[in-house]
Amino acid sequence: MLTLGVLLVDLPIAFSQTTTNPYFSLTEYQGIDPTRLPDFDSYFEKALIPSLNQQGIENVGVLTRAKPNEDGTTSLFLLIPLTNPSQLPAVIEKLSKDSGFLSNAKDYLEIDYKKPMYTRARSELLLAFDCFPKLHVPEQKTAGKDRLFELRVYESPTELLGYLKVEMFNNGELPIFTACGIQPVFMGQALVGDKLPNLTYMTVYDNAEQRDKCWEKFKQHPDWQVLKDETKYEGTVSKIHKTDLVPRPYSQL
Repeated sequence: MLTLGVLLVDLPIAFSQTTTNPYFSLTEYQGIDPTRLPDFDSYFEKALIPSLNQQGIENVGVLTRAKPNEDGTTSLFLLIPLTNPSQLPAVIEKLSKDSGFLSNAKDYLEIDYKKPMYTRARSELLLAFDCFPKLHVPEQKTAGKDRLFELRVYESPTELLGYLKVEMFNNGELPIFTACGIQPVFMGQALVGDKLPNLTYMTVYDNAEQRDKCWEKFKQHPDWQVLKDETKYEGTVSKIHKTDLVPRPYSQL
């Protein structure tokens, strides 16, 4: 029979993920009629992002699906970097008392409930990986170039395997990414969300062609061939969700 001491010794390194790492709030607004995007843009560009910046929160990302859903709707993704989990409710409280925000967000906040701008919103609270603790602003953004983001969510069948997948990134998978030209924007372990246990990360490219070439290099990289065959990492990912995203003109990423 295993004792608590044995269990603690056997737990993967990822269980001790550094809690002082940054956090990320990622929200997807679903079921948006594309004709309503200008209304969202007005809210994000003129109200929310300026108010977040005033609170010291920089590099806020707003992105939409590169292609619409099969039913013609789209989604908007809002990425907010945080220093700690308690910052999120503090941000909301400050917004509720910010007269400038409330004035600029009036149309969004007082939208007719019979004509909502989206069907539902889903959110994740993510803890940044030890191997990639900081949000990376894409070079394409700095240079004023077009860019394609890919958002990936890796579901795991059990909590332990989910931690092991994070450990896999911390113990060697990330350097293989960068060697193959795969540039992360953020990488986080989901603490709260609707697909737990999972990790979520976003990477950026010039275009889809470059993205495909980078991933082909990754699949063939000799270090990946060794890492993926390590016995303890078997079965760490049960499902992968991939979403191509493009930034809104005012996005800070």
